[in-house]
Amino acid sequence: MAETEARIDSGTVLEATGLCRSYGTVKAVDEVSFALAAGGSLGIVGESGSGKTTTARIVVGLERADRGQVLVHGRARPDRARGRAQRLARAREIQLVFQDPYLSLDPRTSVEGVLRETLRLHFPDTDHAARIAELLDQVGLGTRAAGALPRQLSGGQRQRVAIARALAVQPAVMVLDEAVAALDVSVQAQVLNLLADIREQTGIGYLFITHDLGVVRCVTDQVIVMRRGRVVEAGRTAEVLADPQHPYTRLLLESVPRPSWDPARIAAARRALAGAD
Repeated sequence: MAETEARIDSGTVLEATGLCRSYGTVKAVDEVSFALAAGGSLGIVGESGSGKTTTARIVVGLERADRGQVLVHGRARPDRARGRAQRLARAREIQLVFQDPYLSLDPRTSVEGVLRETLRLHFPDTDHAARIAELLDQVGLGTRAAGALPRQLSGGQRQRVAIARALAVQPAVMVLDEAVAALDVSVQAQVLNLLADIREQTGIGYLFITHDLGVVRCVTDQVIVMRRGRVVEAGRTAEVLADPQHPYTRLLLESVPRPSWDPARIAAARRALAGAD
């Protein structure tokens, strides 16, 4: 296995090979490759500007790669889908949960309306009422929340609605772009536990985009570390975090506040990274 490729031996649901994306002279994503196992959880971690969000947008289809490809269940995912049926089928493969659920939900539409709109679009012949109740139970809200508007919900509840909307189309992969970053720490833990339960129940694959190594440690099996658009380290999460091999990964770990946090160690890690550049 190449150093810059995270691959899991079991069946692969999502694979990215050689993704590149430039904006002028800036290489936002540079030869990024990884694979996500069916039912697995892969974290992409790095500081702001590392290229992790652009990578996620390429995977979902919100950005076009200059080079490389994304495969779902071994089939190439087209850069652009033609026709309504193809666009809907493509959307059902991978769903995205954004960082701020308040901005991603229509403030004028009730929780039930949000879910019903998605179901009508993708599954016009299903029993929407039964499916809506099922989804609300699945994310721990219950039907009591069906009539609420987003402004009447807490941040954690709104994110649960966003997760329910993504689950409504029964995707193979859910991409979570800093999906708990805007939540209080205690609420973060509740949502992460919910996501772990959903993965166990459904076998869905997760792609976590985050700068938070605590999130990576809690909810991912594999991790890739990105810096300046490139993957600098990849492997099993427990192994990478316990024994990081790249100076940048060590710097990220040293920068996490903890009881034994020592600014001098951060300075030493920065010097080591500068020496490796």
